[in-house]
Amino acid sequence: MGPQIVASADALPDWLLPLARAAESGVGLGPRFKRPAGLAGRPRRSAVLILFGEDPVSGPDVLFVERSKTLRNHPGQPAFPGGKVDPGEGPVTTALREANEETDVDPAGVQVFGILPDQYVGPSDFLVTPVLGWWRTPSPVRVRDTREVASVARIAVSDLVDPANRMRLVHPSGLSGPAFEAGPLLIWGFTAALLDGVLKAGGWERPWDTGRVVPLPQEVLALAVRNLTAPGGEDS
Repeated sequence: MGPQIVASADALPDWLLPLARAAESGVGLGPRFKRPAGLAGRPRRSAVLILFGEDPVSGPDVLFVERSKTLRNHPGQPAFPGGKVDPGEGPVTTALREANEETDVDPAGVQVFGILPDQYVGPSDFLVTPVLGWWRTPSPVRVRDTREVASVARIAVSDLVDPANRMRLVHPSGLSGPAFEAGPLLIWGFTAALLDGVLKAGGWERPWDTGRVVPLPQEVLALAVRNLTAPGGEDS
């Protein structure tokens, strides 16, 4: 595996320091999703880049992609840039490579400042390593790989923590989880759960109505059902 390079928090903007400290200590990062014991085989490894930038007008923001609706795994879902770990790679290398391939982010302008505990995603049997990055030298972003990505968006942290944009989405099965309706995206599922923990750890969360429960939109549900019933494949 490649080196897991973690930059010094001294070079970060002040607003990122609480998150950097939480990542270093492992305290206050929200729930950890573990692979159930006894499952056959080994999970596939992947990594995502949680990339924080700062817009001169809207302030701190986070980079998201909307996955293509033609993908087998998690079609149409908002996500952090990322994908499958290639042989010989570590999670940092994977996260930066995938972000470049998906959004044209220049890895040279990204300062990695933390690696979060692995998280298990059951529907696709992936063990995901979240990598924290500070976009110290922003580069233009775009949809680079149209086979995997439908859109790219930088969403302000202020919009993500706005109580008016927060809710819990409930699946017909009764399962529910945090969700964010910010910018052009409805962020839900694994990405929303991970984002929820990161916002808390960074000290940005504002009180919101956790009793606001909204059914999963029908078009989103249809894609989620297709994800569960599609034949095997190797998309990330």
